[in-house]
Amino acid sequence: MIVALLHRLSEKLPRVVHRLSVMMKPQVVFVLGGPGAGKGTQCARIVENYSYTHLSAGDLLREERSRSGSEFGQLIETYIKEGKIVPVEITINLLKKAMEETMKADEKKFRFLIDGFPRNQDNLQGWNTVMDGKADVKFVLFFDCGNEVCIDRCLERGKSSGRTDDNRESLEKRIQTYLQSTRPIIEQYEKQGKVRTIDASRSVDEVRLFLARVI
Repeated sequence: MIVALLHRLSEKLPRVVHRLSVMMKPQVVFVLGGPGAGKGTQCARIVENYSYTHLSAGDLLREERSRSGSEFGQLIETYIKEGKIVPVEITINLLKKAMEETMKADEKKFRFLIDGFPRNQDNLQGWNTVMDGKADVKFVLFFDCGNEVCIDRCLERGKSSGRTDDNRESLEKRIQTYLQSTRPIIEQYEKQGKVRTIDASRSVDEVRLFLARVI
């Protein structure tokens, strides 16, 4: 009888493990908006209050660019300086690796804010191809902010950030890239009813209060 019971349990175990693995799929919120819209600042607040892990596509790319021995470092540097979008294969690989490492270190950390991705249709198609069935996108958090406000914020940030792309020439290119490539992605998710919009032109504290209603 005990042997039969153990046999039935051994048959059920793979199904249980499979269900657990499905339950523990990364739960993703895409965070989109123009450069300087305040995405990084507010993501830090969300992490503090709502048990999310913040992954910035831009930060991951900059870290990879600076990593000694990186085969993609120079390529990433060129794309960032030109205000262009880095090839999707590089970005998704970095995001996937970061999520896997986070969940491996702490299985309770399966909720992610992915900041600055997907930035164009190629990004989105790449995500759907690589991450289909491996992560659930819950919604898009859209930081809506005027172009000049974004540029002014970035120029101010550039005085201390040391970022090579926080200058007016790069910023104007980045704004155009955002308008032409990223806004259509936001509109696509809007049609699916999966966009929560924040008026990011307001003060940091005003945005934080509004976030409490939508997260």
